[in-house]
Amino acid sequence: MFLDWATTLSLIFGGCCSNALTLEQITSQNPRLGNLITFAQFLLISLHGLPKFMTFTPYPKLKPRQIPLKAYILQVILFYVLSLLNNAAFAYKIPMTVHIIFRSGGLIVSMVMGWLVMGRTYRPAQILSVFVVTTGVVLTTLSASKPKQPGTSSAPNAYAFGIFLMSLALILGGFLGIIQDKMYSKYGRQATAKADASGKKPTQPWEESMFYLHFLSMPLFLLMRQDLVAQVGIVNSGPRTELVLPSAFQVLPRTSFSVFEVNHHLDATTVIFPSLYVPLILNTVTQLFCVAGVNRLTSRISSLGVTLTLVVRKALSLVISIVLFGGDSRMDSQKKAQLWGGAFLVFAGTIAYSLASSKPQPKPKKKDE
Repeated sequence: MFLDWATTLSLIFGGCCSNALTLEQITSQNPRLGNLITFAQFLLISLHGLPKFMTFTPYPKLKPRQIPLKAYILQVILFYVLSLLNNAAFAYKIPMTVHIIFRSGGLIVSMVMGWLVMGRTYRPAQILSVFVVTTGVVLTTLSASKPKQPGTSSAPNAYAFGIFLMSLALILGGFLGIIQDKMYSKYGRQATAKADASGKKPTQPWEESMFYLHFLSMPLFLLMRQDLVAQVGIVNSGPRTELVLPSAFQVLPRTSFSVFEVNHHLDATTVIFPSLYVPLILNTVTQLFCVAGVNRLTSRISSLGVTLTLVVRKALSLVISIVLFGGDSRMDSQKKAQLWGGAFLVFAGTIAYSLASSKPQPKPKKKDE
């Protein structure tokens, strides 16, 4: 049990924090690679799930599912679009600090959607907590905005458009959450089948959902194939890294392509390649770890525990971003106060909302006979 929990928490705090770190490294060098980042993440997660959800004999076909494919159609579209929007926002001067805190505002959308669509009611403490989160998101958003310079065009600036993209992604995420809740309430969150004769456990619905959301999204990337080719060209034409390997690697064939070069020397082998591929590959791999960790946690503890754990993870990612990349180094004292004050309100409000949600509803008093 200790090993299982250590693995889960390592995937979340190690995988998700590393993912945010590599994402900031990529976008700080070239913020217009959002579609390529999203495509690489979806591709790896799809390939990782293929052996579990597809059989290749006598011909490739999908294995029987616990949830029918038609239940995923709308989810796939929403998940695909909101993933692209979140990564595309970096091209519009959205700092990672704002990106982390703004995405924590999904609690606001979830409550509004639950009230409008599901007819849910909320306690005054929950409403107050969401108001605190909203105030924190507004403060954080304003902390990175730049005042309009005199004489500039009256057209909306890039930062405002980036905030619009992330706001749209939050709304789509709220709809996705409602659809997933309905799906799990209909088909179940836990597998009902027992382990087979070999002791192999059946796949859980969250594992199946994670795979199909990514796998069924892959054909949609054909709509942006020209953009993906252009972004690969940007990576290939960027700065290059030279990796020096021991002489044992001289078994590698000598190559001299425009993108990848291998040269042999007397006591070493040098490999030269575009430097952006390193954080891109690391970001893709850590995204797989992060997604797996969050889903593993979801299957083990209550939604309250998941929320609190992810709040701590986001707070840690925020601190890492500021310490390593100096997210607030170019801000004046007022902007820094807005950033840290907004972050505190978002995280405190989320924790307060979770605690208020965990309290049982008071039982109605019996009338005296």
